[in-house]
Amino acid sequence: MSESPERRVLRAAHADAEVQVPVAIVGGGACGLVAALMLHDRGIDCVVLERDAQPSGSTALSSGFVPAPGTQVQLAAGVTDDGPERFAADIQAKAHGRAATSLVKAYAEAIGPAIDALQDRHGLDWVLLDNFLYPGHTRHRMHALPQKTGAALMAALQSAAEAAGIPVLTEALVDTLWLREDEDRVIGLGYRRPDGREERLACDVLLLACNGFGGNAQMVAQLLPEMRDAAFGGHVGNDGSAILWGRALGARLRDLGGYQGHGSWVTPQGALMSWAVMMEGGVQINAQGRRFHDETQGYSEAAVHVLAQPGGIAWNVFDTPLLALAREFPDFREAEAAGALRRCESVEALAQCIGCDAKTLHATLDAMGPVPQADGRVFARPLSAPYYAVKVTGALFHTQGGLDVAPDMRVLRGDGTPLPNLLAAGGAAGGVSGDAVWGYLSGNGLLSAVAGGAIAANSAATILGSGRQGD
Repeated sequence: MSESPERRVLRAAHADAEVQVPVAIVGGGACGLVAALMLHDRGIDCVVLERDAQPSGSTALSSGFVPAPGTQVQLAAGVTDDGPERFAADIQAKAHGRAATSLVKAYAEAIGPAIDALQDRHGLDWVLLDNFLYPGHTRHRMHALPQKTGAALMAALQSAAEAAGIPVLTEALVDTLWLREDEDRVIGLGYRRPDGREERLACDVLLLACNGFGGNAQMVAQLLPEMRDAAFGGHVGNDGSAILWGRALGARLRDLGGYQGHGSWVTPQGALMSWAVMMEGGVQINAQGRRFHDETQGYSEAAVHVLAQPGGIAWNVFDTPLLALAREFPDFREAEAAGALRRCESVEALAQCIGCDAKTLHATLDAMGPVPQADGRVFARPLSAPYYAVKVTGALFHTQGGLDVAPDMRVLRGDGTPLPNLLAAGGAAGGVSGDAVWGYLSGNGLLSAVAGGAIAANSAATILGSGRQGD
C-alpha cells in the first residue's frame, strides 16, 4: 500500500493549456472506458487520462462479473421475471436498507441498457452465469465475457476504445484540478509524465473515474481499521485521489466505511478463489477444525470472519463435484497450477493438512446435512472423500465509499448542491453498499463502474448542451 499522495485544487481565471476537450476523464478502468464509449456514441469528443502504462485498475484484478437485469442475454437464457425493481430490492436487502436509495434506483435502471449497448455497439460478447446464485441475488443476472476474467473485460473495453478512435493518454498521472477563480467550475487539469514533466489539459466537463482508497495505507488504517493488516488484493493506484480532491473542494463524502473484502484470498499464492464453491456446498474450516460463520451470507464480510480466526487463516474445504465447479474459473486454475490445492483421501488426512484435531473435524463434517447448523446454514448434502483444501486469508479488494454524487453522477458540495461540471463515478464515488463490509452485494463494484460510467456520459452530454445554449 502507498501513503497519501499530494492532490491539489487550484484556481485561475482560465486554463493555461494548449488543448481543450469537451470531456476529460481521469481513469482508464471500466468506468472511464464505458463513459468514453458512450460519449463516442453521442458524437462527443473526450480524452481518457490513465496513470499506468497499460490501463487495468481494479477491474483487471476482479472476476469481471457485472450484475444486470432485463438484458438481451438474460432474456435469451429464459430469465424473464427480473427487472430494475427486483435488483434494487436485492441491493438494499444486502445493505440492510443503508444504501443510497436514489443511487440504487439509478444504477439498477441504467445497467441493463449499458450492458446491451456494449454488446450491440461495441462487440462485448456477454454470457450469463446461470449455474449458481451469488450471495444476495434472487435471480441469475451476473454477466461476464466467455473468459470469465476482469482482464478479459478490460481488454475488450480497450479494444472497443481503440476501434472507436478514443484517445487514451497513458502514463499521465493527474495531480491537480483547475477551477475558475470566481466559481466552482472545473476548467482543466494538470498531470505529470514519468520524466517529471508537467502538462495541462483544458476541459468543459470533468469525470473522475479514478479510484477508491484501498491502496492508501493511511486511509485504510483511519477509515477501515479492521482491514489495517489485511492482504490487499486491489490495484495499487487506489490511492484515494478522488477523496483528497473532494476534501479540498469541500465536497460531501459518503459511506467511507463501506468496502469489498474477500474471505477467499489464496495464501501464499496471492490469488482469488471463487465463492461459488462455498455457495454450492463448500465450507471454511479454521485451525481448530471448526466452521465459524455462515458462508452463504457473502464473501465480503467473510474477510472479517477469516481474519478473526487463529493466524488470520482458514481452509476452504470441498469435494470432487465442487472441484469441477471451481475449475470453471481461471483464477482457481491458476491457483491450482501454483500448488494451492491439497487432496486428502480421508478426514484424518484432511485434519493433518489443516493441523487440527481429527475428532473435532469429524464432528464438523458429520454435522453437514439438512438439519440447520447453529449459524442457520442448511446443506443439501455432506461432503465426501476425497476432500480438497485450499488455504486462504481475508483480503481487502476495493473501497465502496467516496464522493457523494447525485443520481446523475454530479459531485455534491457539503450543502448537497451539485457542482456545475464535475462528475464522479465508479470507485471515485460512494457506491451502493452502505457503510459496512456486509453491505456489499456481489458485483456492486462493476455495477457502479459500468452503470455509473454510462450515466456520467449522459450527464456530460446534458451539461455540454446546456453550456452551448447559454453561450
